[in-house]
Amino acid sequence: MVHLPETLDRPGATLRYQDTGGLGDAVVFTHGAGVDHTMFDAQFAAARDAGFRAVSWDLRGHGASDLHHGVRFRSEDALDDLAALIDHLGLRRPALVGHSLGGNLVQELARREHALAGRLIVVDSTWNAGPLTRMERFWLRLAAPSLAMIPASRLPKLMATASATTPDVIEYARRCFARMPKPVFLDVWRATAELVDPEPGYRSPVPLTLIRGAADRTGNIATAMPRWAAAEGIEEHVIPDAGHIAPMDAPDAVTEVILAALR
Repeated sequence: MVHLPETLDRPGATLRYQDTGGLGDAVVFTHGAGVDHTMFDAQFAAARDAGFRAVSWDLRGHGASDLHHGVRFRSEDALDDLAALIDHLGLRRPALVGHSLGGNLVQELARREHALAGRLIVVDSTWNAGPLTRMERFWLRLAAPSLAMIPASRLPKLMATASATTPDVIEYARRCFARMPKPVFLDVWRATAELVDPEPGYRSPVPLTLIRGAADRTGNIATAMPRWAAAEGIEEHVIPDAGHIAPMDAPDAVTEVILAALR
């Protein structure tokens, strides 16, 4: 795990982050549930080298960011953390890149406080405001109880295998999931579900880019993201041979789409 040199103290947590600084337009990378900031290493470096001010961080309870003893992971706290990081760094309408849970968070931040975001780039994440079928609602309610029944010793491998297509990325995901205590992981999963809040007619208040691994079978992403793109009248960028962690399964292809959006 790459060392994150900077810290930001928050209620119930200590966040770790990195910031290239500089005068370029800012882009903030927010990783997905259970993993850490290193999943965006290739895209972070490319944004930095292209002259952008690049920021990445570990969500509370993930990677190098601490979740204080006795504090549970909540979506509201993670959302406030992201807003606080943007404010702490004095970023003006940065582009927000979010993967999975990170994608849910950046959607919600733009929905509540769209002045904080200049652009959204959502990777392998479901549509927070999108309509849900009866079956999708059923599986959303069942997800956390189902995961709770899986033994802690088996959960990291099962989740990792479902998250990636390439052996190195599967192993990365397994190591990340193995570091997180099962009760925290279940809270993280519940938090992700809490951010799904259908609102008919809602459209993104800022420019939006959608990226999905062609082999992503997590939740309803494979069906929700095409519907989302159609509703917004934009292209959905589907990355061949990539799973849920598309930025690592196919780093060059994902980087190309992100840089094109940032430019």
